[in-house]
Amino acid sequence: MIYFIFIPLSFLLSCLLVYLIKNQLSAHLIDIPNERSSHTQPTPRGGGLGFVASFFIVSWCFSWLFTPNTVSTAHINVSHIWLVLLPLTVVGLLDDRSHIPARLRYLVQIVAASIAISFFGIFPQPWLTNLGPVGITVAILLTLVGMTALINFYNFMDGLDGLVGGITMIQLSLIALMGNQPLWVLLIAALAGFLYWNWSPAKIFMGDVGSTVLGATVAIALFNYSHHASVVQAWSALTITLPIAGDAIYTLICRLKRRENIFKAHRTHLYQRLHQAGWNHSQVAISYMIFTSAIGLNIYLLGSVGAWINLLITIAAIAFLEMYLKQLTTYSREKVLTKDVKDVNDASK
Repeated sequence: MIYFIFIPLSFLLSCLLVYLIKNQLSAHLIDIPNERSSHTQPTPRGGGLGFVASFFIVSWCFSWLFTPNTVSTAHINVSHIWLVLLPLTVVGLLDDRSHIPARLRYLVQIVAASIAISFFGIFPQPWLTNLGPVGITVAILLTLVGMTALINFYNFMDGLDGLVGGITMIQLSLIALMGNQPLWVLLIAALAGFLYWNWSPAKIFMGDVGSTVLGATVAIALFNYSHHASVVQAWSALTITLPIAGDAIYTLICRLKRRENIFKAHRTHLYQRLHQAGWNHSQVAISYMIFTSAIGLNIYLLGSVGAWINLLITIAAIAFLEMYLKQLTTYSREKVLTKDVKDVNDASK
């Protein structure tokens, strides 16, 4: 079937475009390590533009050649997708090039989310929409906040080689399978092409141009799926975002509890703390990808029961990692103290 030609095409085009960005634009898109960074060497960023451009080109070719019913029962309008994603792409690229104020970035995210809602509708909330205009307004606002939060969560989690790209590939695979949305397979292929350069040790980072687009894309995919599924199925599918949203929300709660400035750069996400504890980039990325795969299988095989299981295992995983990391910290302190005592004893002899 000619459809399958687009998959390797998306992969190869992404590989090529990321390579060109890495070699031709790296001087203008360089990531200098700071207090939030998990890398020590200056590395080009903005590589997300490669897979975004690849998906843009291939998705349009795909939509021109195939009618909605040729390959999918859950058609999604490509022009609607790009009217949402292009503002995020432009602002993300500008932010990778030179800092854009946070307020302006969030304003663009609100605009993008508003466009998405106008095209794809609000996420199912019948307990609100059945209340009339006031309930519908609240449901729209919650959907708006939820989508912008998801965009930012993906950006926050883009701190280790291959992490967000690998997780998103698995998430989109589930949504494409459950919602019969083969268009997302083209983005998965483009992400695979990007990961060729981004897997540890990364030759280039995706930057905001990639992470914010991925967060919005997952939201769009879930919106589209929700209108071809029951309310229970839609909310069950939402739990596929837990590996990213769970880490981000837990970290945000902890920072608020410590009365820290949540808008200031930091390195206290669970994935960052695992890296600081000695895990390498690949170990963290693969662990999160395995966890995402387990969550996806629960949704696919068990439906709403699997969704509740996902919520419970996410909470359990966060609790386990917190205990593990604290235990490591205690062990490290005791080891240092023992060494200091030994040094003092040796010096007194």
